[in-house]
Amino acid sequence: MWHTYINAPSIDEVLQTLQSKREHARVIAGGTDLILELERGVRKGIETVIDVTRIPDLDKITMDEDGVIHLGPLVTHNHCVESKLIRARAYPLARAAWEVGAPQIRNRGTIAGNLITASPANDTITPLMALGASVTLQSVNGARTVALNDFYTGVRKTVMQADEMLVDISFPAMKTTQRGTFIKLALRRAQAISIINAAVLLGFDSDSVSSASITLGAVAPTIIHAPEAEKYLTGKKLTDDVITEAARLTMEASKPIDDIRGSAAYRREMIRICTARGLKSIRDGQEKTGMPAEAVLLWGKRTMDNGQSTIRESSSNSIDTVVNGKKYSLKNGHEKTLLRFLREDVGLTGTKEGCAEGECGACTVFLDGKAVMACLVPAPRAHGAEVTTIEGLASNLTPSPSPKGEGSLHPVQEAFIKHGAVQCGYCTPGFIMSAAMLMEEKENPTKNEIEQAITGNLCRCTGYYKIVQAIEDAQTMAEVKHG
Repeated sequence: MWHTYINAPSIDEVLQTLQSKREHARVIAGGTDLILELERGVRKGIETVIDVTRIPDLDKITMDEDGVIHLGPLVTHNHCVESKLIRARAYPLARAAWEVGAPQIRNRGTIAGNLITASPANDTITPLMALGASVTLQSVNGARTVALNDFYTGVRKTVMQADEMLVDISFPAMKTTQRGTFIKLALRRAQAISIINAAVLLGFDSDSVSSASITLGAVAPTIIHAPEAEKYLTGKKLTDDVITEAARLTMEASKPIDDIRGSAAYRREMIRICTARGLKSIRDGQEKTGMPAEAVLLWGKRTMDNGQSTIRESSSNSIDTVVNGKKYSLKNGHEKTLLRFLREDVGLTGTKEGCAEGECGACTVFLDGKAVMACLVPAPRAHGAEVTTIEGLASNLTPSPSPKGEGSLHPVQEAFIKHGAVQCGYCTPGFIMSAAMLMEEKENPTKNEIEQAITGNLCRCTGYYKIVQAIEDAQTMAEVKHG
């Protein structure tokens, strides 16, 4: 892991550190990829981690007077899902962001991080390239803007230098004459890497296509365009025959490989099929079908202050945090994940390690009012923050909260007992945490919203029927309890 962890108060400090440390430092925001790479030893030689999540105003989504949308480097996937501007003027990006992982992942993972990781299967690169996005890279020597088309040089390779930070993502907002969508094919509905993905953005003059941008993911070393299909569509009406031919030309642009998720032949065929589906959905005005009008975010109702505290030398400074309403000041844990810190240093073992890679949700906790996977959060991020664990759900309902959870059970906990939703019990804390945050966010969640909320939680024992039933009943039990 790292030796020094810095909670940077400003971009200037980030750039100064990057200039001095270069290849031995990495910027971290969501950390959903970087933490795993460091834990597995994939990233060698990283001595300093620079946390930028304390820098104010980097999570803004704005549109300037020229109709250009700007995403700050701390804009998360859920920020895009929740943004009315992105849904209205950059829908393919909103759809792609919603397709990423699960709510806990989308609460941490940033769009900037997704771009920098540079995997050809990353979902948000595809729509941003279709939208004509650029990134602004800054160092102590100045800033430069690079078109996303020119940003990638190969698999997980970009033109970004070791002393640069990505400070802005920009792209023209969709015009009223433009419509688009994003299509993803994966092995399961959530928490899955794309077998293929595609973004389609069309401009219209009356009922004829005036411009076309089609981009493809997971079918080449980098995200690519389908230029022949784009050229073919221009000036044509979206008849069935035109859609069929455009889909074929899109397929011909792909150069996939065989891997564990699918063969090259399968990928090529699915590119054809999915492109045709996307074009038909745009033609028929159904391109937004399937995405909920108000997606489950697991944000609750609170907006927390991230604070501005800075940790300089991890070996000498304490982590000062609040867990379940109790203040802690601990000198250990600087080179750990939040999961290990909570279990080993705080002594709260209700939060479980199921996979240690953000797949199972057993380690779900609340960090500054949002549900996250504790296994993907560096422990020093808890400095100056508020954390709630499974033990704190009960304590938060009592007049005098106990960090160990003594007191009345949370309605979700009571419902799980009533319905026998606990099987082996190992995954249960994560399910309960997700459900509790859902109840805070949605007054009367539907079954579909419940299912959305637990997409990041895996049960390996049996089906989810009793779990869903328990969450459905928890709202009624809460009303009776407080009634």
